[in-house]
Amino acid sequence: MTKIIVVGGGAGGLELATKLGRTLGRKGRAKVTLVDRKSSHLWKPLLHEVATGSLDEGVDAISYRAHARNHYFDFQLGSLANIDRENKTIQLAALHDEQDGELLMPERELSYDILVMAIGSTSNDFNTEGVRDHCIFLDSPEQARRFRNEMNNEFLKLHAKSGNGTVDIAIVGGGATGVELSAELHNAIKELHNYGFQDLDSSKLNVTLVEAGERILPALPPRISGAAQQELIKLGVNVRTATMVVKAEEDGLTTKDGDKISAQIMVWAAGIKAPDFLKDIAGLETNRVNQLVVKPTLQTTRDDDIFVLGDCAACEQPDGTMVPPRAQSAHQMASRCFSNIVAKVTDRELKPYVYKDHGSLVSLSRFSTVGSLMGNLTRGSMMVEGRLARVVYISLYRMHQIALHGVFKTGLMMLVSRINRVLRPSLKLH
Repeated sequence: MTKIIVVGGGAGGLELATKLGRTLGRKGRAKVTLVDRKSSHLWKPLLHEVATGSLDEGVDAISYRAHARNHYFDFQLGSLANIDRENKTIQLAALHDEQDGELLMPERELSYDILVMAIGSTSNDFNTEGVRDHCIFLDSPEQARRFRNEMNNEFLKLHAKSGNGTVDIAIVGGGATGVELSAELHNAIKELHNYGFQDLDSSKLNVTLVEAGERILPALPPRISGAAQQELIKLGVNVRTATMVVKAEEDGLTTKDGDKISAQIMVWAAGIKAPDFLKDIAGLETNRVNQLVVKPTLQTTRDDDIFVLGDCAACEQPDGTMVPPRAQSAHQMASRCFSNIVAKVTDRELKPYVYKDHGSLVSLSRFSTVGSLMGNLTRGSMMVEGRLARVVYISLYRMHQIALHGVFKTGLMMLVSRINRVLRPSLKLH
């Protein structure tokens, strides 16, 4: 059988492995293996809700091993260490216990006929001084939980001081992650009342959103980004545009103009890059942010047996623009990559991937949702706000779930999630 390895179980990687398992794996035409360094999957756009405690990740997380068993593919827990293109193998690093460092599994080698790289991206600190030491990134559930724990601890300390003072949080980056987190924080503080902290209200939370560009949400039309900024200001968020951060310290951020933004908690969401170890891995072509450069068919420029999708792919479109690092891009790439892999296995022609912009939506928690729909499917973008936009925003996640589970099971999961939200407190203190 053809051996297909997918490295990375994010939105695109898991959808691809699932489709390949249901077709080639189920019929015994290929052995499909998914590799990821974590044991479960959580849709990355939900991490800001995990960070604030408004999402129970135990309900929405997917066990890779159980999902693999149900969809005719294998799962290997591990981190990619290297690729040997000549012998068509990948090396997985040794696995150690995070608590005591005990060796759990030695280095392993897996052979492939077709390899798919779908390892996503990490935050790009642009080598800004102090960021790695003092800021929190939101690249994983573990980092989101760290933010939630630190925030809860600050509120507990504030409560112990009879509510004197504020909890100051600075968020660097006015993209979707920074904007959505800023809004979600003001929703989370209201849930503290469930634990008897009646003296804590929005006046005790001081959120500053810092953006180096002239406006937040630069990927959206000016009218929409302006509407989002006004909504944040109404919530009490201090929005600072055209402000570049040059240094992070324990007690806050320093701007290029020499201003100090005081904060007990700092989040860095100012940009993305592919993981550093990808730079020139196995002699493959990469760009300045470590993304693997691909041809229109999503095959790497130097090896037709290696495909790339999602945030770690540098894919140029016919008009010269690059495919943006979005969840909808990963979803579309997974579909095209699936078709092309099947075509390659059956000796048929591979087709180019063309990005279809279905618009961008940004959730401002329960307060509002703004964005644009249809993108290049119409002569212009259709601006949407309010309840309609919220429904469409949620449907993006439902599409991801349907790709993994099908319509019926997704409906059951929605019901369980709804019951869980009603029965449990919305914010858990740890």
